[in-house]
Amino acid sequence: MNTFRFIFAYIKRHRFQYIAGIITLFVVDFVNIFIPQKIGKVTDGLESHNLSWNGVKQSLFIICLLGFILTIGRFLWRYFIFGAARVIEKELRNEMFGHLEKMSVEYYNEHKTGDLMTRFTSDLNAVRMAIGPAVISAFDASVMTVMVIFQMMYYVNVELTLLAIIPMLFICFGEIYYGKIIYKRFKARQEAVSNLTDFVQESFSGVRVIKAFVRERSELKAFTKANKATMEKNLDIVRLQSIVMPLLDVVIGASTLITLVYGGYLVLYGKITLGKFVAFHQYINMLVWPMLACGESIQMFSQGGASVRRIKEVFEEKPEIFDSDTTEEIEKMEGNIVLSHLTFIHKGHTEPTLKDINLTIPAGTTLAVIGRTGNGKSTLVNLLLRLYNTKPGMILIDGRDINTIALKTLRENIAYVPQDNFLFSDTLKSNIAFGSEEDMQAITKATKAACIHENIVRFPDGYETVVGERGVTLSGGQKQRSSIARALMKDAPILILDDALSAVDTDTEERILHNLKQTREGKTTILIAHRISTIQNADIILVLEDGEAKEIGNHNQLMLQNGIYRDMYEKQQLEAAKGELVE
Repeated sequence: MNTFRFIFAYIKRHRFQYIAGIITLFVVDFVNIFIPQKIGKVTDGLESHNLSWNGVKQSLFIICLLGFILTIGRFLWRYFIFGAARVIEKELRNEMFGHLEKMSVEYYNEHKTGDLMTRFTSDLNAVRMAIGPAVISAFDASVMTVMVIFQMMYYVNVELTLLAIIPMLFICFGEIYYGKIIYKRFKARQEAVSNLTDFVQESFSGVRVIKAFVRERSELKAFTKANKATMEKNLDIVRLQSIVMPLLDVVIGASTLITLVYGGYLVLYGKITLGKFVAFHQYINMLVWPMLACGESIQMFSQGGASVRRIKEVFEEKPEIFDSDTTEEIEKMEGNIVLSHLTFIHKGHTEPTLKDINLTIPAGTTLAVIGRTGNGKSTLVNLLLRLYNTKPGMILIDGRDINTIALKTLRENIAYVPQDNFLFSDTLKSNIAFGSEEDMQAITKATKAACIHENIVRFPDGYETVVGERGVTLSGGQKQRSSIARALMKDAPILILDDALSAVDTDTEERILHNLKQTREGKTTILIAHRISTIQNADIILVLEDGEAKEIGNHNQLMLQNGIYRDMYEKQQLEAAKGELVE
């Protein structure tokens, strides 16, 4: 019950549907118990030859009417309760997706995609079964059992009833123990499914790497191992069910045997009529469903409880990055950025990634950040986007602490081209207009500035070309330029290009940089690159080394310092000269 308390809030929203469904189910059960009684009376009437043909027709009509009421009732309780369960499943999925969108980058670094996918699918399905079919089974089993036993005692015989239900008492005690075991086994099974899902997702995403390194056989072996582990966890549940279900049949068979022996004895000695014996036997058969339903409901509640706990774990994770109480409303930013003693340590690390960086970037300035791999360049721009939290006062935008600016406002005013150049499996037009209106004039302007327009119009479907998953049907350079066009569509006061020109040739790079200079006049642009040619015309160049700002200045100033920047420049010039000689 403590586990399901989390779900009660959702059930409360749809309480009227549940109440209507339970009332309808109660009516169905109430009507159902009179059918054996009616058949018993017809049997007695036929045996004593006291029932006329009109009486038979009247009894058949009543039985058919009761059957019609049962049909309507069973439709209604399914409609109300199953419908409510489906709606709750949808609400949970929507709220969980919305909650995960608020989580920081660190959360996704620590949680596997396959595990999250399993919680969205298999776990939510188990929860739906627990708040839908399991509720029906539990209520139906309880009400039907009480009604049938009362009717057996009242209409037939108390002693026969007590003897017949004694074997069934063992089910009540056994299923409590059964529920605890199935809970543990189902939880283990869900974890195995999560691991398998994550393995499959990673294998399909990295299929080109697998083929390139001829690792199909080893991947198949690893998949077989994960698949076998999932099968074993499923078999643990099946083995338990294969023991429990036959035991239920044994118990029900024992009750039927007692009915035949002692009930037959009572009929022979005239203590009950043949019709009542027939009715009692039908009542015993009617108890079969509640006994089976009881086992099914315990199983579904146990499985649902394990899944509820896994879903609850997602909601219990609080977003690390959120709007504070001191958040200020800003309509538009200018793009003035100040870094004041900026220091940052990644979660789980002991050494800071960035150390005491001080820098002023006036609006309209082009800042270039250069340095060796792993020196904190991407971390710096991620902090500007508030993908990670910083201490108050370390980053100011337009004179305001970045922590006091609403996340929506901050990110709407920053256009960002990440290193991985992620594209959705959609049309090029939709990808480029992502986050903006699909204005073809603006899209064309952005693609021309990013030097991708000529490539797109050569495609058979042009801007309606559907790119594969993560843009796999495009080349590396085409993906980069499409991502740049998407960022330019925002026309934001701040543009960040994180190594966004690494896959294009130098001629195309020069054209893109020339276009950026024209389209970004008066706006702040931040370039991260490894090639000096990309950043040498920037207003300010920041050289990072071991997370520290070792050198700051423009190209000419840094060349005069004879430091890291000049050393990188000369090495790249030498490599370029060697390349030309080889050609």
